[in-house]
Amino acid sequence: MKNLFYKFYHKTLFGNLIRFLYHLTKDRIWPDKLVVKVDYKRRLGKSLNLSHPVTLNEKINWLKLNNRNPIYTICADKLEVRNYISSKIGEEYLVPLIFSTKDPSEIKLERLPDIPVVVKTNHDSGGVFIIRDKNDIDYTKLQESLQRRLKINYYLKSKEWQYKNIEPKIVVEKLLMDSSGNIPEDYKLHCFNGKLVFTQVDLERHKNHKRNLYDIEWKRIPCRWIYENGDDIPKPLNYAKMKDLAEKIASDFTYVRVDFYIVSGSIFFGELTFNSESGYGKFIPDSYDLYFGKLLNIDMTSKKG
Repeated sequence: MKNLFYKFYHKTLFGNLIRFLYHLTKDRIWPDKLVVKVDYKRRLGKSLNLSHPVTLNEKINWLKLNNRNPIYTICADKLEVRNYISSKIGEEYLVPLIFSTKDPSEIKLERLPDIPVVVKTNHDSGGVFIIRDKNDIDYTKLQESLQRRLKINYYLKSKEWQYKNIEPKIVVEKLLMDSSGNIPEDYKLHCFNGKLVFTQVDLERHKNHKRNLYDIEWKRIPCRWIYENGDDIPKPLNYAKMKDLAEKIASDFTYVRVDFYIVSGSIFFGELTFNSESGYGKFIPDSYDLYFGKLLNIDMTSKKG
């Protein structure tokens, strides 16, 4: 039966028409819950259990559909989150801000400093432009790209509610670099119910993306999460400090991923993510989806199904 459905959905003209109409209309017409269920089935090949979620991906999707606290909107906003982080752990952990604006035409040669910067939008996933030399940029093309990004409501695509009401802006920050001039690795600390459970390290993201997961003792977790594993990464010298900072930030949330960079021994905050991989991240072996899910306690009292 499964093979027959696959052939109908992917190999027939009518099936292709259904898929086309779904993707054309899902952003604005289909209910969030239905879109999430369909996308989960399409991405992971199994049905999403929202009545009794047990795996990590199921619980992330349940949280995606049920968390409606305004603090999530503030903390998903890459500009507004700076005030939240400053109040929780201190402004010394923030990447230096150059300026912010709503107008793409403000991103021009005379407004940028004589240092490498990153230009990004505050309201979506992606939308990052790295400028190492401000004299070597096509500003018309960059402004046009930013204008297109500002018109995107990422919630319509992802159904991640926290992005729905963010006012789109452009943020210009200093570009963090290591002693070799490379962008430093970022450490993504996944916190469940205010406590660190595992750390994600992504490698060679712009070449041959690989990913390792480490437990709280910095032992490699023997699984893959979407990407193949890479070479082992030594535990950061200030790992204990990162863990402490992440748990202070995570104390307000059921589940959150806290990203940090380390540059010359100093820790810098990256961003907060509340629905990692949008709840569609495949684990190999699949048992780790259940393993991590059992460690996350979500509030079931207001569950609607």
